[in-house]
Amino acid sequence: MTLRHLTIFLVVCDENNMTTAAEKLHIAQPSVSQAIAELEKHYNLKLFERLGRKLFITAAGQKLLSYARHILNLSNEAEAAMQEIFEQGMVRVGASVTIGTCIFHRLIRDFIQNNSHTKIAPSVNNTRIIENMLLLDQLDLGLIEGNVHSQLLVAQPFMKDELVLVTDPNHPFAAKGRIAAIELTDADFLVREEGSGTRELFTSVMASHGISWQTGGVYNSAEAIKNAVAAGLAITVISKMSVQNEITRKELVIITIDDLNFRRQFSLAYHKNKFITPALAKFMQHTLRFDQ
Repeated sequence: MTLRHLTIFLVVCDENNMTTAAEKLHIAQPSVSQAIAELEKHYNLKLFERLGRKLFITAAGQKLLSYARHILNLSNEAEAAMQEIFEQGMVRVGASVTIGTCIFHRLIRDFIQNNSHTKIAPSVNNTRIIENMLLLDQLDLGLIEGNVHSQLLVAQPFMKDELVLVTDPNHPFAAKGRIAAIELTDADFLVREEGSGTRELFTSVMASHGISWQTGGVYNSAEAIKNAVAAGLAITVISKMSVQNEITRKELVIITIDDLNFRRQFSLAYHKNKFITPALAKFMQHTLRFDQ
């Protein structure tokens, strides 16, 4: 017994005629007769009395009719509910720390203003963890500042970013405002934890220029690093957008480095086999168009 059987049965009951029911359903009349016969065989009950060319529904048929209407109505409700979820749904979005701190809240706020029926489930962590969550299908989309390392993930750039060297106002570099890259040799740096996109870029650029450096501390929070630098504990290289307030308040100073830059691209990433729902597609397009 299937929903198709019940649909045919219901139309036959409503039309009280198999030929008319077949026309309404746009199927052949023998298919209608076969479906009713299969139902009767399934329940081992007569659903209709056939007297001449007329059909008369039996007591068993009347009983089944009430269930058939209820079952088909529930099926239609389920279809409508699933379609609504498919079109509006939920999007699980992860962001690496710099993105999560600086732009994530505005990105989500602006999206919800025009897509109020879509639920966004945000998560903020370092790039490596966001990548693992995508691979485990714990996220639908990741907004990351580091490189994607898995070949199972697709990445699309959506925003440029730059890391800058910052010190406290009393640091010797602050008085200069501009230094040569060689002056960074063996300096103490506060860095993010392993798996951070910011740390990965910093270490790779320093290595490519042959500049050795010392670890002055490891933090899993950009805010903690900024506070430590402002207190004069060491220096750091950090996203320019994340220190704008501290620069304005003169708590930190940006130092220009000759012949050295830490430019990068933010990317949105997703599993190459991910089914892109309409809601997810909308959020992706919104991200690609986002203007901070």
